[in-house]
Amino acid sequence: MNLPRATMLLISYNQEAFIEFALQGAVDQDYVNLEIIVSDDASSDLTFSKIQTFVANYNGPHKIVINSNKKNIGIGANLSKAISLSSGDMFFITAGDDISISNRVSLVMDFWIKNNKETDLIACNLFDMLQDGSIRSEIYISDLTLYKSMEDWIKLPPSVVGAAQAWTRRLYDRFGGIPDGVVGEDMVMAFRAIALSRAVTLPVALVNYRRGGLTTKVKAFSSKDVIRGLTRNIESSKVEYQTMIKDALFLGAGAEVLSFFESKLARANYIKKMFYSNYKVFCFLNSSDVDFGFRCRIFIYSVLPWVTAPLFFVKKIKYRNIT
Repeated sequence: MNLPRATMLLISYNQEAFIEFALQGAVDQDYVNLEIIVSDDASSDLTFSKIQTFVANYNGPHKIVINSNKKNIGIGANLSKAISLSSGDMFFITAGDDISISNRVSLVMDFWIKNNKETDLIACNLFDMLQDGSIRSEIYISDLTLYKSMEDWIKLPPSVVGAAQAWTRRLYDRFGGIPDGVVGEDMVMAFRAIALSRAVTLPVALVNYRRGGLTTKVKAFSSKDVIRGLTRNIESSKVEYQTMIKDALFLGAGAEVLSFFESKLARANYIKKMFYSNYKVFCFLNSSDVDFGFRCRIFIYSVLPWVTAPLFFVKKIKYRNIT
Protein backbone atom coordinates (compact mmCIF):
# COMPACT_ATOMS: atom_id res chain seq x y z
CA MET A 1 0.00 0.00 0.00
CA ASN A 2 1.36 3.43 -0.99
CA LEU A 3 0.82 5.74 1.95
CA PRO A 4 -0.16 9.37 1.25
CA ARG A 5 2.65 11.84 1.69
CA ALA A 6 2.65 13.90 4.86
CA THR A 7 4.51 17.19 5.20
CA MET A 8 5.73 18.70 8.44
CA LEU A 9 5.94 22.49 8.16
CA LEU A 10 8.50 23.61 10.72
CA ILE A 11 8.61 27.40 10.89
CA SER A 12 11.18 29.21 12.99
CA TYR A 13 12.22 32.68 14.06
CA ASN A 14 14.93 33.54 16.61
CA GLN A 15 14.65 30.20 18.42
CA GLU A 16 18.30 29.17 18.57
CA ALA A 17 17.92 27.72 22.08
CA PHE A 18 15.16 25.32 21.03
CA ILE A 19 15.38 24.69 17.27
CA GLU A 20 17.43 21.51 17.56
CA PHE A 21 14.79 19.96 19.85
CA ALA A 22 12.09 20.85 17.33
CA LEU A 23 14.12 19.38 14.48
CA GLN A 24 14.76 16.20 16.43
CA GLY A 25 11.05 15.84 17.09
CA ALA A 26 10.43 16.17 13.36
CA VAL A 27 12.99 13.60 12.20
CA ASP A 28 11.93 11.16 14.95
CA GLN A 29 8.48 10.76 13.36
CA ASP A 30 7.73 7.11 12.62
CA TYR A 31 5.52 7.75 9.59
CA VAL A 32 7.26 6.41 6.50
CA ASN A 33 6.21 8.80 3.72
CA LEU A 34 7.15 12.09 5.37
CA GLU A 35 8.89 15.21 4.13
CA ILE A 36 10.01 18.01 6.42
CA ILE A 37 10.05 21.61 5.24
CA VAL A 38 11.98 23.94 7.52
CA SER A 39 11.46 27.64 6.81
CA ASP A 40 13.26 30.23 8.90
CA ASP A 41 11.82 33.72 8.87
CA ALA A 42 15.06 35.77 8.68
CA SER A 43 16.23 35.03 12.22
CA SER A 44 18.79 37.47 13.59
CA ASP A 45 20.35 34.86 15.89
CA LEU A 46 21.94 31.47 15.18
CA THR A 47 18.68 29.64 14.44
CA PHE A 48 19.26 29.08 10.73
CA SER A 49 22.93 28.19 11.24
CA LYS A 50 21.84 25.46 13.67
CA ILE A 51 19.24 24.26 11.16
CA GLN A 52 21.92 23.95 8.48
CA THR A 53 24.25 22.03 10.78
CA PHE A 54 21.51 19.68 11.95
CA VAL A 55 20.37 18.87 8.43
CA ALA A 56 23.94 18.41 7.18
CA ASN A 57 24.49 15.78 9.88
CA TYR A 58 21.15 14.02 9.34
CA ASN A 59 21.24 10.70 7.49
CA GLY A 60 17.78 9.35 8.30
CA PRO A 61 14.89 8.32 6.04
CA HIS A 62 12.96 11.58 5.83
CA LYS A 63 13.42 14.15 3.08
CA ILE A 64 14.29 17.59 4.49
CA VAL A 65 14.08 20.89 2.62
CA ILE A 66 15.32 24.07 4.26
CA ASN A 67 14.65 27.71 3.45
CA SER A 68 15.73 31.05 4.89
CA ASN A 69 13.67 34.11 4.03
CA LYS A 70 15.70 37.15 3.06
CA LYS A 71 13.49 39.33 5.24
CA ASN A 72 10.95 38.67 7.97
CA ILE A 73 7.56 38.05 6.34
CA GLY A 74 5.46 36.84 9.29
CA ILE A 75 3.84 33.55 10.25
CA GLY A 76 1.18 33.31 7.55
CA ALA A 77 3.50 34.19 4.70
CA ASN A 78 6.21 31.93 6.06
CA LEU A 79 3.79 28.99 6.15
CA SER A 80 2.81 29.76 2.55
CA LYS A 81 6.48 29.80 1.57
CA ALA A 82 7.02 26.43 3.22
CA ILE A 83 3.96 25.00 1.46
CA SER A 84 5.28 26.22 -1.90
CA LEU A 85 8.31 23.97 -1.34
CA SER A 86 6.25 20.92 -0.36
CA SER A 87 4.54 17.99 -2.07
CA GLY A 88 2.45 16.46 0.73
CA ASP A 89 -1.28 15.81 0.98
CA MET A 90 -1.51 16.65 4.70
CA PHE A 91 0.36 19.45 6.46
CA PHE A 92 1.48 19.23 10.09
CA ILE A 93 2.24 22.56 11.71
CA THR A 94 5.07 22.91 14.20
CA ALA A 95 7.07 25.81 15.57
CA GLY A 96 10.79 26.10 16.19
CA ASP A 97 10.35 25.87 19.95
CA ASP A 98 7.85 22.99 20.18
CA ILE A 99 8.43 19.24 20.01
CA SER A 100 6.22 16.78 18.13
CA ILE A 101 5.90 13.37 19.77
CA SER A 102 7.22 10.60 17.52
CA ASN A 103 3.85 9.07 16.60
CA ARG A 104 2.09 12.38 15.92
CA VAL A 105 2.11 12.07 12.14
CA SER A 106 1.44 8.33 11.98
CA LEU A 107 -1.51 8.49 14.38
CA VAL A 108 -3.17 11.39 12.56
CA MET A 109 -2.52 9.95 9.11
CA ASP A 110 -3.90 6.57 10.19
CA PHE A 111 -7.10 8.29 11.36
CA TRP A 112 -7.35 10.28 8.13
CA ILE A 113 -6.87 7.24 5.90
CA LYS A 114 -9.31 5.07 7.87
CA ASN A 115 -11.92 7.82 7.50
CA ASN A 116 -11.52 7.85 3.71
CA LYS A 117 -9.56 11.10 3.78
CA GLU A 118 -12.80 13.05 4.26
CA THR A 119 -11.56 15.24 7.11
CA ASP A 120 -9.78 18.48 6.22
CA LEU A 121 -8.46 19.52 9.63
CA ILE A 122 -7.39 17.26 12.48
CA ALA A 123 -6.42 18.84 15.78
CA CYS A 124 -5.03 17.22 18.90
CA ASN A 125 -4.27 18.21 22.47
CA LEU A 126 -0.89 19.33 23.75
CA PHE A 127 1.38 18.99 26.74
CA ASP A 128 2.22 22.19 28.58
CA MET A 129 6.02 22.43 28.45
CA LEU A 130 8.06 24.97 30.39
CA GLN A 131 11.06 26.82 28.98
CA ASP A 132 13.40 24.28 30.56
CA GLY A 133 11.66 21.39 28.80
CA SER A 134 9.83 19.98 31.80
CA ILE A 135 6.26 18.85 31.18
CA ARG A 136 3.32 20.05 33.24
CA SER A 137 -0.29 19.17 32.47
CA GLU A 138 -2.21 18.39 29.30
CA ILE A 139 -3.76 21.29 27.37
CA TYR A 140 -7.21 20.43 26.08
CA ILE A 141 -8.51 22.15 22.97
CA SER A 142 -12.13 22.31 21.85
CA ASP A 143 -13.76 19.18 20.46
CA LEU A 144 -14.07 20.29 16.85
CA THR A 145 -16.17 17.24 16.05
CA LEU A 146 -19.06 19.09 17.71
CA TYR A 147 -18.77 21.98 15.26
CA LYS A 148 -20.68 21.32 12.04
CA SER A 149 -21.25 24.78 10.60
CA MET A 150 -20.33 28.46 10.71
CA GLU A 151 -23.35 28.98 12.96
CA ASP A 152 -21.84 26.59 15.49
CA TRP A 153 -18.66 28.66 15.44
CA ILE A 154 -20.31 31.96 16.31
CA LYS A 155 -22.30 30.38 19.15
CA LEU A 156 -19.07 29.40 20.91
CA PRO A 157 -15.79 30.13 19.09
CA PRO A 158 -13.50 27.15 19.67
CA SER A 159 -10.19 27.10 21.50
CA VAL A 160 -7.52 25.91 19.06
CA VAL A 161 -3.73 25.86 18.91
CA GLY A 162 -1.99 25.81 15.55
CA ALA A 163 1.02 23.90 16.86
CA ALA A 164 -1.17 20.81 17.20
CA GLN A 165 -3.08 21.07 13.92
CA ALA A 166 -2.87 19.16 10.66
CA TRP A 167 -4.79 20.22 7.59
CA THR A 168 -5.06 19.10 4.00
CA ARG A 169 -3.60 20.66 0.91
CA ARG A 170 -7.08 20.75 -0.62
CA LEU A 171 -8.33 22.93 2.25
CA TYR A 172 -5.41 25.29 1.78
CA ASP A 173 -5.92 25.45 -1.99
CA ARG A 174 -9.71 25.79 -1.89
CA PHE A 175 -9.51 29.13 -0.11
CA GLY A 176 -6.48 30.46 -1.94
CA GLY A 177 -3.92 29.89 0.79
CA ILE A 178 -3.16 32.01 3.85
CA PRO A 179 -3.13 35.81 3.38
CA ASP A 180 0.04 37.70 4.21
CA GLY A 181 -0.20 39.33 7.62
CA VAL A 182 -2.00 36.45 9.31
CA VAL A 183 -0.57 35.33 12.66
CA GLY A 184 -3.51 33.24 13.90
CA GLU A 185 -3.60 30.81 10.99
CA ASP A 186 -5.01 28.21 13.38
CA MET A 187 -8.27 30.18 13.71
CA VAL A 188 -8.54 30.82 9.98
CA MET A 189 -7.94 27.20 8.98
CA ALA A 190 -10.19 25.83 11.71
CA PHE A 191 -13.00 28.17 10.62
CA ARG A 192 -12.66 27.01 7.03
CA ALA A 193 -12.76 23.33 7.97
CA ILE A 194 -15.68 23.80 10.36
CA ALA A 195 -17.60 25.72 7.70
CA LEU A 196 -17.26 22.63 5.51
CA SER A 197 -18.06 20.30 8.45
CA ARG A 198 -14.68 18.64 8.02
CA ALA A 199 -12.90 19.31 11.31
CA VAL A 200 -12.24 16.85 14.15
CA THR A 201 -10.24 16.64 17.35
CA LEU A 202 -8.27 13.59 18.37
CA PRO A 203 -8.37 13.63 22.19
CA VAL A 204 -4.71 12.77 22.67
CA ALA A 205 -1.71 15.04 23.32
CA LEU A 206 0.84 14.76 20.51
CA VAL A 207 2.87 17.96 20.90
CA ASN A 208 5.01 19.37 23.69
CA TYR A 209 4.00 23.03 23.54
CA ARG A 210 6.60 25.36 25.00
CA ARG A 211 5.43 28.30 27.06
CA GLY A 212 6.63 31.74 26.09
CA GLY A 213 6.41 31.37 22.31
CA LEU A 214 5.56 34.12 19.86
CA THR A 215 1.80 33.72 20.25
CA THR A 216 1.63 32.59 23.89
CA LYS A 217 -0.93 34.47 25.94
CA VAL A 218 0.46 36.05 29.09
CA LYS A 219 -1.50 36.96 32.23
CA ALA A 220 -2.08 40.69 32.54
CA PHE A 221 -1.14 42.26 35.88
CA SER A 222 -1.09 45.91 34.81
CA SER A 223 -2.70 48.24 32.30
CA LYS A 224 0.53 48.08 30.28
CA ASP A 225 0.14 44.29 30.01
CA VAL A 226 -3.43 44.69 28.77
CA ILE A 227 -2.49 47.35 26.24
CA ARG A 228 0.37 45.21 24.98
CA GLY A 229 -1.99 42.28 24.54
CA LEU A 230 -4.59 44.40 22.77
CA THR A 231 -2.18 45.99 20.31
CA ARG A 232 0.66 43.56 19.59
CA ASN A 233 -1.20 41.63 16.89
CA ILE A 234 -3.88 44.15 15.99
CA GLU A 235 -2.96 44.31 12.30
CA SER A 236 -2.96 40.53 11.95
CA SER A 237 -6.30 40.33 13.79
CA LYS A 238 -7.80 42.70 11.24
CA VAL A 239 -6.48 40.56 8.38
CA GLU A 240 -7.83 37.41 10.02
CA TYR A 241 -11.34 38.81 10.46
CA GLN A 242 -11.31 40.19 6.93
CA THR A 243 -10.28 36.74 5.71
CA MET A 244 -13.04 34.98 7.60
CA ILE A 245 -15.61 37.46 6.26
CA LYS A 246 -14.36 36.76 2.75
CA ASP A 247 -14.46 32.99 3.36
CA ALA A 248 -17.94 33.20 4.85
CA LEU A 249 -19.20 35.11 1.81
CA PHE A 250 -17.54 32.57 -0.47
CA LEU A 251 -19.47 29.81 1.28
CA GLY A 252 -22.79 31.67 1.24
CA ALA A 253 -23.00 32.54 4.94
CA GLY A 254 -26.12 34.12 6.38
CA ALA A 255 -26.45 37.58 7.91
CA GLU A 256 -25.88 36.33 11.47
CA VAL A 257 -22.46 34.88 10.66
CA LEU A 258 -21.36 37.92 8.68
CA SER A 259 -22.55 40.26 11.43
CA PHE A 260 -20.51 38.31 14.01
CA PHE A 261 -17.23 38.71 12.13
CA GLU A 262 -17.99 42.27 11.08
CA SER A 263 -18.43 43.18 14.75
CA LYS A 264 -15.05 41.55 15.53
CA LEU A 265 -13.44 43.55 12.73
CA ALA A 266 -15.07 46.74 14.00
CA ARG A 267 -13.60 46.11 17.44
CA ALA A 268 -10.13 45.59 15.97
CA ASN A 269 -10.41 48.82 13.97
CA TYR A 270 -11.58 50.66 17.08
CA ILE A 271 -8.63 49.39 19.14
CA LYS A 272 -6.21 50.58 16.49
CA LYS A 273 -7.83 54.02 16.33
CA MET A 274 -7.84 54.44 20.09
CA PHE A 275 -4.18 53.58 20.60
CA TYR A 276 -2.67 55.03 17.43
CA SER A 277 -4.83 58.09 16.74
CA ASN A 278 -4.68 61.56 18.28
CA TYR A 279 -8.45 61.91 18.03
CA LYS A 280 -9.48 59.51 20.77
CA VAL A 281 -12.65 61.28 21.93
CA PHE A 282 -13.81 61.65 18.33
CA CYS A 283 -13.18 57.93 17.75
CA PHE A 284 -15.08 57.05 20.91
CA LEU A 285 -18.09 59.09 19.92
CA ASN A 286 -18.11 57.98 16.29
CA SER A 287 -17.74 54.22 16.63
CA SER A 288 -21.38 53.25 16.97
CA ASP A 289 -20.66 49.94 15.24
CA VAL A 290 -18.84 48.88 18.44
CA ASP A 291 -20.84 48.07 21.56
CA PHE A 292 -20.78 50.81 24.19
CA GLY A 293 -19.29 48.76 27.04
CA PHE A 294 -16.29 47.71 24.93
CA ARG A 295 -15.81 51.29 23.71
CA CYS A 296 -15.69 52.51 27.31
CA ARG A 297 -13.22 49.84 28.39
CA ILE A 298 -10.78 50.58 25.56
CA PHE A 299 -11.20 54.33 26.07
CA ILE A 300 -10.15 53.97 29.71
CA TYR A 301 -7.04 51.94 28.83
CA SER A 302 -6.15 54.41 26.10
CA VAL A 303 -6.81 57.70 27.93
CA LEU A 304 -6.99 56.94 31.68
CA PRO A 305 -4.97 53.73 32.27
CA TRP A 306 -4.04 54.77 35.82
CA VAL A 307 -7.70 54.34 36.83
CA THR A 308 -7.28 50.53 36.58
CA ALA A 309 -4.33 50.33 39.02
CA PRO A 310 -6.44 49.31 42.08
CA LEU A 311 -8.06 46.49 40.10
CA PHE A 312 -4.70 45.03 39.11
CA PHE A 313 -3.41 45.37 42.67
CA VAL A 314 -6.26 43.16 43.87
CA LYS A 315 -5.68 40.75 40.97
CA LYS A 316 -2.01 40.32 41.89
CA ILE A 317 -2.92 39.51 45.51
CA LYS A 318 -5.53 36.95 44.46
CA TYR A 319 -3.09 35.31 42.04
CA ARG A 320 -0.37 35.05 44.70
CA ASN A 321 -2.82 33.43 47.12
CA ILE A 322 -3.89 30.87 44.49
CA THR A 323 -0.36 29.96 43.46
